[in-house]
Amino acid sequence: DIMSYQCLATSLKNLIIKKKKKIHYIRLQNKFETKTRSTVSVREGQGVVLLCGPPPHVGDLSYAWTFNDNPLYVQEDNRRFVSQETGNLYIAKVEPSDVGNYTCFITNKEAQRSVQGPPTPLVQRTDGVMGEYEPKIEVRFPETIQAAKDSSIKLECFALGNPVPNISWRRMDGSLLPGKVKYSKSKAILEIPNFQQEDEGFYECTAGNLRGRNIAKGQLIFYAPPEWEQKIQNTYLSIYDSLFWECKASGKPSPYYTWLKNGERLNPEERIQIENGTLIITMLNVSDSGIYQCAAENKYQIIYANAELKVLASAPNFSKNPIKKVSVVQVGGDISIECKPIAFPRAAVSWKRGTENLRQSKRVFLIEDGSLKIYNVTRSDAGSYTCIATNQFGVAKSTGSLVVKAERTVITIPPSKMDVTVGESIVLPCQVSHDPSIEVVFVWSFNGDIIDLKKGVTHFERIGGESAGDLMIRNIQLNHSGKYMCTVQTTLEILSAVADIIVRGPPGPPEDVRVEHISSSTSQLSWRPGPDNNSPIQIFTIQTRTPFSLGWQAVSTVPEILNGKTYNATVVGLSPWVEYEFRVVAGNSIGIGEPSKPSELLRTKASVPVVAPTNINGGGGSRSELVITWESIPEELQNGEGFGYIVMFRPVGSTTWTKERVLSVESSRFIYRNESIIPLSPFEVKVGVYNNEGEGSLSTASIVYSGEDEPRMAPRGTSVQSVSASEMEVSWNAIDWNRNTGRVLGYEVLYWTDDSKESMIGKIRVSGNVTVKNITGLKANTLYFASVRAYNTAGTGPSSTPVNVTTKKSPPSQPPANIAWKLTNSKLCLNWEHVKTMENESEVLGYKILYRQNRQSKTHILETNNTSAELLVPFEEDYLIEIRTVSDGGDGSSSEEIRIPKMSSLSSRGIQVLEPSVHFLPVVLVTFYSFAIQSLI
Repeated sequence: DIMSYQCLATSLKNLIIKKKKKIHYIRLQNKFETKTRSTVSVREGQGVVLLCGPPPHVGDLSYAWTFNDNPLYVQEDNRRFVSQETGNLYIAKVEPSDVGNYTCFITNKEAQRSVQGPPTPLVQRTDGVMGEYEPKIEVRFPETIQAAKDSSIKLECFALGNPVPNISWRRMDGSLLPGKVKYSKSKAILEIPNFQQEDEGFYECTAGNLRGRNIAKGQLIFYAPPEWEQKIQNTYLSIYDSLFWECKASGKPSPYYTWLKNGERLNPEERIQIENGTLIITMLNVSDSGIYQCAAENKYQIIYANAELKVLASAPNFSKNPIKKVSVVQVGGDISIECKPIAFPRAAVSWKRGTENLRQSKRVFLIEDGSLKIYNVTRSDAGSYTCIATNQFGVAKSTGSLVVKAERTVITIPPSKMDVTVGESIVLPCQVSHDPSIEVVFVWSFNGDIIDLKKGVTHFERIGGESAGDLMIRNIQLNHSGKYMCTVQTTLEILSAVADIIVRGPPGPPEDVRVEHISSSTSQLSWRPGPDNNSPIQIFTIQTRTPFSLGWQAVSTVPEILNGKTYNATVVGLSPWVEYEFRVVAGNSIGIGEPSKPSELLRTKASVPVVAPTNINGGGGSRSELVITWESIPEELQNGEGFGYIVMFRPVGSTTWTKERVLSVESSRFIYRNESIIPLSPFEVKVGVYNNEGEGSLSTASIVYSGEDEPRMAPRGTSVQSVSASEMEVSWNAIDWNRNTGRVLGYEVLYWTDDSKESMIGKIRVSGNVTVKNITGLKANTLYFASVRAYNTAGTGPSSTPVNVTTKKSPPSQPPANIAWKLTNSKLCLNWEHVKTMENESEVLGYKILYRQNRQSKTHILETNNTSAELLVPFEEDYLIEIRTVSDGGDGSSSEEIRIPKMSSLSSRGIQVLEPSVHFLPVVLVTFYSFAIQSLI
């Protein structure tokens, strides 16, 4: 079923290649034998083997078993094993649950086909239980196994027994099993993947239980098909040359070699020497051309290496490699003119300059490869040069010209070493003098890499003209430090100049910041310096951040100054029981660098709190209460868990302190209640702090008064009078109080209307000994009631007997009309109509004349009982005048504003001012007659 076939390939040139290949035939019959399987009867505890009995087949198979109608395959465990060598199912120790029908499934993976056999019934005998017995190995691996290189080897070993045997593996030479080995679940299969020479040897399987053990042994023998280590390559040689070919292959056993030409075995002859993998042919001729094969073979495989040999014979030919038409060199320079004709065999070469044969001299050399080399060229060397190539098949010539230039290219201003600061812009010069007829190309490189200026590289820019290749570096960065080379290229030569650029900058971030130790107020830090960026680090600074700080802040350290060689320090002045992060910043002569990454977040240790509360105050509250207040301590100053406040107090003059604890950290108030406390009595008060570490500081003593009673007396002599349509004045007599009647801190005025059925509509407080209060914003011509009561921190006292008053009627709503004026020199005469009021309005008692200069804000007022008035005013500029009524209910509406122009002997019925309305300040008027004039205050 396995046969070897050989392929022969022939080309149009009668070249033949042979190769052998083994062909594997794969076959699997569709069905098992249809004969019913016999029932297998066993005792409980006995081992059993169920045979698969596969149909005739060719090729590798895989096996699986099913139990009853379960579609899942029987799973391997310590008791059950399916051999992939025999296909049989092995049960080391039968249990009652094993009774049923078993079916074998077979799969040929190459053919992609599966078939199943008839079921095999397994029944349990009723004549007793099988006793314990030693293992019996039913599945053994062969005594000798040939194992190919890189293959995967599987060894099977399974035993029947009661109790169920354990399987173990070892190498018989005592060496350890390879680490790459794999085991099946029951260890019945040992797999050695990627088999190599060192895996060769004897292996042993041991099956053991309480009754004994059994052993299976076998040898793995390594073999390797040939593999090429060195192949022959296509070769082109000239007639009369010698051929040397060598091929090498590895394998076990070692391969032997044969040589073939055009598919036929090659044997040694007079010119042909063959020794193992070596082929030598001397004095080649054209008939030696062909396809050659080196075959390496051992008992397992044969491999071929193919190559073509061409033996060439031709006259010299310059068609592919003519001499350069024009070669250019400067006076004093060196020039090499190549002559490489194609010729088989190799041609002999000679040179002519013009028509004269060229001979070798001190400056002229004929190189072995046929090239012409001229040193220290002079002007007289210019001209035509001809290379003549000759062999037995013919002669060929090729001619070119040599042009000699007078001026050499020189870099006149090369780049120079520079020391710069990051962020600066610099120019690296590179200027040359050269022959104007020669094109010059400038190429810049940085640390050996060419800078491609055509691609618009960031920071780099070429500036200058034809003879200048200056390089500008804008906003230079730290990574631009290094070696810059300007290369000047012409058709004749290549020149270069180098300069080192050092870019200095602030230090890089320090690294590996670690907190070595932390206490309640200190922390020991260490770090490693970052790059100094070409400027030595001069100083380090440590910064901290807490949940309570505004960003990062510098902290005090020991030592106080951290120079550039200091890599550890102690941070001092930390707050206890606060989470801190630390970072380090480095500085040098250039500036301050980037900070390091933050350290891990750590909490300082707890300690007794040291900051006492401030602003100790209090007072107020009810009778028999002492109210004490303070400003609470922020979390960052509490110094530990279990924080609270200690409140201490005693009556003034007493020597005994009362001490109370307030547990809440957010508390800022404490109330002490005791019926024996005398109202409004002074206490000395201190407030301290504590936490789980102990009690801390106390505040200085403050005087706080206990709670007091409400005032017990009502004010007397309460009266009220109407001031205007919207205002009334309430007055009363002050209370002469003492501790028994209750302290008076001030008075509270209550007022309401008759319609409100004594429900309060207003309440105004005054403090101290004030005994009168004006109430505004009232309704006109309305009856109001009012009463007064005293108050203190405990509350309000009894109210006085209510008094009442009716507010005045509303002021006139109509403004003065028909206003006329006459101006003579500085005398202004005004006239208007008397304003008539409505029944619900107050009577007109007089008029107010308000006047001011146009550009001034100070307003003057004139009051009169008449409907006319005269003003003596200097008219340096325009005046603005308006007139309003005066009544018991207050001032009435104003007339429209009148502008009096700066002119003499004028009169008018009134001029409306077409400007935005004017807002006047409140005024206090002293009323008098006979045209009195008063300024607005």
